Amino acid sequence: MQNYESLEERRIACVGTYPPRQCGIATFTQDLCSAIERQSDQGHRCHIIAINDRADGYNYPANVRFEVRQQQAADYRLAADFANIRNSEVMLVQHEYGIFGGTDGEHLMGLLSRVRMPVVTTMHTVLAAPSASIREVTQSIIEHSDRIVVMSERAVEILGEIYGVPDDKVRMIPHGIPDLPFVDSSFYKDHFGVEGRTVLLTFGLLSPGKGLEYVIRALPDLIKEHPELIYVVLGATHPHVLREHGEEYRHQLQHLAEDLGVLEHVLFINRYVELDELCEFLMAADIYVTPSLGEQQIASGTLAYALGAGKPIVATPYVYAKELLAGNRGLLVPFRDSDAIARAVAELLDNEQATLAIRKRAYLYGRKAIWAEVAGAYLSLFEEVIHGPSIATQRDRSYHNGAISPLHAVPEVDFSAMRAMTDDVGILQHARYTTGDRHHGYCTDDNARALVVALQSYELTQDREMMRLARTYLSFVHHAFRADGNRFRNFMAFDRRWLEDVGSEDSHARALWGLGAAVALARDDGMRALALDLFDRGLGTTDQFTSPRAWAFTLVGVHAYLRRYGGDSEAKRIRESLANRLYEQFTSNAKDDWPWPEDTLTYCCGKMPHAMLLAGQWMKHDGMIDIGLRSLGWLLEIQSSEDGHLSLIGNRGWFPRGGTKAMYDQQPVEAHALLEACLEAHRLTKDDQWFVEARRCFDWFLGRNDLGRPIYNYVTGGCRDGLHREGVNENEGAESILAWLMSLRAIRAAKVVEKRSVTTRHVVEING
Repeated sequence: MQNYESLEERRIACVGTYPPRQCGIATFTQDLCSAIERQSDQGHRCHIIAINDRADGYNYPANVRFEVRQQQAADYRLAADFANIRNSEVMLVQHEYGIFGGTDGEHLMGLLSRVRMPVVTTMHTVLAAPSASIREVTQSIIEHSDRIVVMSERAVEILGEIYGVPDDKVRMIPHGIPDLPFVDSSFYKDHFGVEGRTVLLTFGLLSPGKGLEYVIRALPDLIKEHPELIYVVLGATHPHVLREHGEEYRHQLQHLAEDLGVLEHVLFINRYVELDELCEFLMAADIYVTPSLGEQQIASGTLAYALGAGKPIVATPYVYAKELLAGNRGLLVPFRDSDAIARAVAELLDNEQATLAIRKRAYLYGRKAIWAEVAGAYLSLFEEVIHGPSIATQRDRSYHNGAISPLHAVPEVDFSAMRAMTDDVGILQHARYTTGDRHHGYCTDDNARALVVALQSYELTQDREMMRLARTYLSFVHHAFRADGNRFRNFMAFDRRWLEDVGSEDSHARALWGLGAAVALARDDGMRALALDLFDRGLGTTDQFTSPRAWAFTLVGVHAYLRRYGGDSEAKRIRESLANRLYEQFTSNAKDDWPWPEDTLTYCCGKMPHAMLLAGQWMKHDGMIDIGLRSLGWLLEIQSSEDGHLSLIGNRGWFPRGGTKAMYDQQPVEAHALLEACLEAHRLTKDDQWFVEARRCFDWFLGRNDLGRPIYNYVTGGCRDGLHREGVNENEGAESILAWLMSLRAIRAAKVVEKRSVTTRHVVEING
């Protein structure tokens, strides 16, 4: 085993995915690091900081020194500390959208903003038309990097034109390739049982978007003139695709080949091959085909490898292919054009001398990209940034200088308590201390909320257990629905007896809230179809409801539903009807000193301004937005203590108009409802003050409350049921656990840097 603890070594902290994780970036990271160590004459050693996409990680080799859980923001900060303590001379980041956690990979900033060494970032994708979020993350990566490496000249142009990156900050270093001989393909064909065949090859992780169906559709015409032809599709299905969709795409391709009568001419090799075997496959190929559908693709390891092996190539005109195959180093065909693929392959097969010339041009062009040359270019770049001025010591970091990260003092996500409260029926309603209390059975609105939390968790962790739980919760909600009246029952005893024929309006509306969110979140078509059916059948009933809270919960659910199915006319009609009724209730009952639709403030008050803010945006109704912001600001003002922490309205007496606010019992659902409303106000107004208020609501869970005691249980991952005059309610019921998990997820998803301390009182002005 290589010694990675040598005192003489010069450490490079390399951040990216790494084998045995099956990922193109992982292979690139491994090959580049191996080449750097081979080429270095100064003892450079690459210490890998590996990004994991699954909870149990991988069986890594010894050079992987630190593992980061993709969606755990704290791990990125710890990785920065690790690299700093290890005295790494430079950090090399392999960046691709999708391998880092947070929205568009924003968690990476938690690492880059804290390292005390120069940073070189290789950008495997550079988008010419980024979304606002991707543009923001990309700009931040650029700002925190001393140099940006790209693999094509077009990427250099995009960085300058779109992102304003100066020329001296960008280096074009080709995608590395193995140093292969220029050989006749016949020598290697017997290794794979294709001797005497003309081999078309495509390799790489299989996923929709690769366009392989267009090659298969080209085969019938080709086989008429070249019956010996065989198309080899080499590579396992991409792990993320396999997890979400199984082998659906591969089976579609196989069925297509069967329908076209060319199944005997297509060879699927469904496995991930190591470099040595891959090179043998390449040398056995007669033509390499890359029919990708992604026009903006600016790098492709598979294309670079094929070019370096001197293969004649047929490619669609994506950015990287146009650049590499210019100068007649290959043939370009239009996207999604099987006839053009057939003509191009036939042209190469029927013109031996012209094809040999193309091969030679490709091979000679690729010599500058063999790994030894690429590693030398990186080593020179490292010396340049190590001995030059570094951003790490000069930049004015937005996460420092008194500002607070959105994730400052935010616990990691822990679903242990939710799992412990769940059996094969659903989530239990109440707990005796930290153990589920079966005497009280289940309720529908808790299971609807648990459904949302489980689906959100699956988005975060890709943990199949969360998908199993989501199905359990959805099954409960489905069982609760009575088709004869299109209403949900709410309470079920532990022996599975329903305790009522019809639940309350509020419980029905909370079920719709959960189902609407499930429609938006579910990736499984079957789950989404069931959630949609229940939502659709239960929605019409709400037109007869009289509870303002039921209107509000329904509106929040409708908003989530319309994020996926924005053209649903009936959902939009009901949204307009309920929103107008809630708005009229506000305007008819509100006074300057009481901007509220009821004469008593009771539970989940934050949901009503939240609903007004959502409806006002969708319906372009300024009055709804104004009343939403005004009433939310007032709620925060009257629920603020002398020293500025959140002091919620208690349920022992509530807060009647003209009366006194009850101090106890304060419950987690109140803090969650306010927090979600504040975050929506922040998204709407872009005023960071609202995020400060959201953090005040969140910090109520962590002990910034009237008793100075945490409601969140750091040991169990659960949440205590509230604040009593006598102390904290030590029971951890489902409603409280779910309110905590929803609040935690919401604050982690927020994208803002606080401009001021959340310990200081900041009350939003409600007048003017």
